[in-house]
Amino acid sequence: SDQMCLVNTQIQRTDPLMPPAPEYAHSIRLDGDIILGGLFPVHARGERGAPCGELKKEKGIHRLEAMLFAIDLINKDPDLLPNVTLGARILDTCSRDTYALEQSLTFVQALIERDSTDVRCASGEQPIFAKPDKIVGVIGAAASSVSIMVANILRLFKIPQISYASTAPELSDNTRYDFFSRVVPPDSYQAQAMLDIVTAMGWNYVSTLASEGNYGESGVEAFVQISRETGGVCIAQSLKIPREPRPGEFDKIILRLLETPNARAVVMFANEDDIRRVLDAAKRNNQTGHFLWVGSDSWGSKISPVVQQESVAEGAITILPKRASIEAFDRYFKSRSLSNNRRNVWFAEFWEENFGCKLGMHGKRPGSPKKCTGLEKVGRDSTYEQEGKVQFVMDAVYAMAYALHRMHRDLCSGYPGLCPRMSNIDGKELLGYIRNVSFNGSAKTLVVFNENGDAPGRYDIYQYQITNRSTEYRIIGHWTDQLHLNVRTMQWASGDSSVPASVCSLPCQTGERKKVVKGVLCCWHCERCEGYHYQASEFTCQLCPYEQRPDQNRTGCQPIPIIKLEWHSPWAVAPIFIAILGILATTFVVVTFVRHNDTPIVRASGREMSYVLLTGIFLCYVTTFPMIAAPGLAVCSFRRIFLGLGMCFSYAALLTKTNRIHRIFEQGKRSVAAPRFISPASQLVITFSLISVQLMGVFVWFVADPPHTIVDYGEQRTQDPENARGVLKCDISDLSLICSLGYSILLMVTCTVYAIKTRGVPETFNEAKPIGFTMYTTCIIWLAFIPIFFGTAQSAERMYIQTATLTVSLSLSASVSLGMLYMPKVYIIILHPEQNVPKCKRSFKAIVTAATMTNKLSQLASERPNGEVKTELCESVDNSSEYRRLLYHNHCLRYTYIHLFI
Repeated sequence: SDQMCLVNTQIQRTDPLMPPAPEYAHSIRLDGDIILGGLFPVHARGERGAPCGELKKEKGIHRLEAMLFAIDLINKDPDLLPNVTLGARILDTCSRDTYALEQSLTFVQALIERDSTDVRCASGEQPIFAKPDKIVGVIGAAASSVSIMVANILRLFKIPQISYASTAPELSDNTRYDFFSRVVPPDSYQAQAMLDIVTAMGWNYVSTLASEGNYGESGVEAFVQISRETGGVCIAQSLKIPREPRPGEFDKIILRLLETPNARAVVMFANEDDIRRVLDAAKRNNQTGHFLWVGSDSWGSKISPVVQQESVAEGAITILPKRASIEAFDRYFKSRSLSNNRRNVWFAEFWEENFGCKLGMHGKRPGSPKKCTGLEKVGRDSTYEQEGKVQFVMDAVYAMAYALHRMHRDLCSGYPGLCPRMSNIDGKELLGYIRNVSFNGSAKTLVVFNENGDAPGRYDIYQYQITNRSTEYRIIGHWTDQLHLNVRTMQWASGDSSVPASVCSLPCQTGERKKVVKGVLCCWHCERCEGYHYQASEFTCQLCPYEQRPDQNRTGCQPIPIIKLEWHSPWAVAPIFIAILGILATTFVVVTFVRHNDTPIVRASGREMSYVLLTGIFLCYVTTFPMIAAPGLAVCSFRRIFLGLGMCFSYAALLTKTNRIHRIFEQGKRSVAAPRFISPASQLVITFSLISVQLMGVFVWFVADPPHTIVDYGEQRTQDPENARGVLKCDISDLSLICSLGYSILLMVTCTVYAIKTRGVPETFNEAKPIGFTMYTTCIIWLAFIPIFFGTAQSAERMYIQTATLTVSLSLSASVSLGMLYMPKVYIIILHPEQNVPKCKRSFKAIVTAATMTNKLSQLASERPNGEVKTELCESVDNSSEYRRLLYHNHCLRYTYIHLFI
């Protein structure tokens, strides 16, 4: 009815303080069954209070047209959303978050219930309200700060949102931005990729530079956080570029960066205008070639930041989400003209800006002398290069379309067009379909979302290089969960292919640990691992196990070489030579005695005890060989047995002989009766009883501590590990050695005491004096052995000295006994056999006379001491021939008497 009025429910600016809407503050509206919202930075941020500035041809128009192109393709596709048409409501954010928030209220109008009771038509009729478009999902926004602001509104009304360019890590927080998704990877992936680049270059000391705002600050924050978690990279400085920089601000930034000159690498999360001005300031301060720039995707492969600053930007490494140029969009965009693209309300402004001309009286470029003909052609009359995010805009639209398609398939199975169940689409339900889409995007790459609505990280790595012919961004690698970098294709400002350094401290040499400077993990002093320590890690030196020593590089441990006394060693040759001579000499004596076994000298020396003594002497010489042989179970067993056995045989026999002589003459002073246990058999029993004590001790030792070998690493553990050696030896401690030799030494000392007591016996009676000299000499040898053996316990040559000392002492002891007791006898037996005969010829008459004298001596002995008997006897027969005969017979009697006992 013409009497009724129509009221548009679009939210109006009724606040008098709010500035009037500019003439370009309008939107693109495409009719359809399902309406998608769109947010694009068609214009830049305005200055001096104006919300919007100049037109953005690539970031604004290219991306906007990519959405329109994607909708056209979807609507023409019979297999995707059949019989369902997509429409659009596209708004300009003017690159400002607050302005974008105001614009996005348009998307929620249909969901807001308005009170119409106060609305009246002038005619008094009831008003008819124009129903606003219901937006089921929003494509955008570009800037992270804008997406964050808009997401807070859209989540209240459960409207899903898919961004094509917002990469702030905080948007991954599914608790705050649960209706937000994006087809580009978040900056946390980008930060990880940039950290991997820095690490691959060997740069562990870097500075960061961020533009103030969500993108820059969150990107740097993610980089710093990941670097702290993974370690290995330290931040020298973190600088921020203000939103409204003052004059000279960028020069101050360069000077601040130069305060840490070793941190040449600068990680940048900044917009392209700030990047350009930073490079310009570095050039003004003559720092060309000093800084190693690592730029985020805001730098990417753009030309504008490096124009006229190519030299200072040379070598810069930049990162960009992996993308491809969509040829179909190129054909579409180049075919756009003023006549066939009237749906884009900003296309006329783009036309003037792109071709540098003016459209009529109301054109946007009043100062342009050239008028537009309308026949200009994009790409022919102007330069054209597809904007980098076109692919992602189309992927975002397709992600929404695929989600709607599957929702339609589930809710409207077989129903042409929208069914009643989809007349009012539930945003939360649609969000579930969005998060589960999986398809090959416009660049034939997989489009999927994780549980936080993030796309997988896929980046191309570029380096800005200057060649003789041109300048270019060259792809040097890519990152997909891990870095793949071709270092050989990289080029630096110095012209050198080697990677320049950005480190606080040079790497330590092998075998050196890093002593970190307090508070700065990447600055350190190098300290060498000394002694038996090796480099366990970059920061620690650890002590090698006791049986090991550091290797040559001190990066690990290796077994300490094991040594033993070798047969060819000078410490072994001398003892072996002495032992061999002793064995030959002893064998010669034994053979001589055996051959002359019944001669007076052999019989007078006590044959049985002589053979026992010679056996002990032989064992003393033989002991040298197991003491020098390589330790093993058999050798160690022989060492325990023979170590004290030879001495025990020798001194048990000598002790028995000296004790027998002492008892005979002591008995002779008191009585002419023979002492007990002086027969050869008794002497052997006593001797082997003494020897059995040694054998019993050895047996107990075997049972309590079975013989085995050990490697003594402490004996030759020198200060220099290179000289350290492990000594293979038998497990015979000094205490065990003392115990084993102690019994033999006790026998030796006791024998010496008896030798002293019998020193006054006549020379002809059983070699008492030679035994005494033997024992005195032996005591001297062993008294010298003790300080030499135990005084070298701390010497590095301990094994050699102690073994040589012990074996030589044993051989010398045996040699003294052999030389003093048997060599004179052998000399007489071999060279003077005429002396090897009895001294007295005893006839029957002499024996009778001796018996008579014996009786008389016995009677006198019962009353007086022996000396008095002799005196009285001599007085009674003095000056008579009978005395001389008795004296001769007495001498023979004594000879016979003693030898009857002995």
